[in-house]
Amino acid sequence: MREVDVDDVMQIELAAYPFPWSAGNFNDSIRSGYFCRVGRDDGRLVGYFLMLMIIDEAHLLNITVDPALHGRGYGLALLEHVEACARAHDMASILLEVRPSNARALAIYERYGYKRIGTRRKYYPAPNNTREDAIVMRFKL
Repeated sequence: MREVDVDDVMQIELAAYPFPWSAGNFNDSIRSGYFCRVGRDDGRLVGYFLMLMIIDEAHLLNITVDPALHGRGYGLALLEHVEACARAHDMASILLEVRPSNARALAIYERYGYKRIGTRRKYYPAPNNTREDAIVMRFKL
């Protein structure tokens, strides 16, 4: 992912989430040297991920597929790329947070070996000025 991709990334982000990242969040991540990648199919942006690698642990900050393209295997392809990148950088594990309400993502993570290791209370913004917990998951490489 490059800064020139952020406008297209934002279209997906806004379609995917009621509380999306901002363009500034993406640009700051790119400028800070986070591992940021986009997925394309015949030139079309289908999804993206951002990952921070510290010592031997990769933290998956955001992984998103265009909602119009769900169910076509792009999420799994991105997740496999996350894992390959983490392995290539000698990471021992991948950590992520996911909303309990994101049943699709939870099912994918659990099906591919990610384990629930904790909960972050009131982590995400939610409707009506409330907060939603985050399920913390780990994948050992």
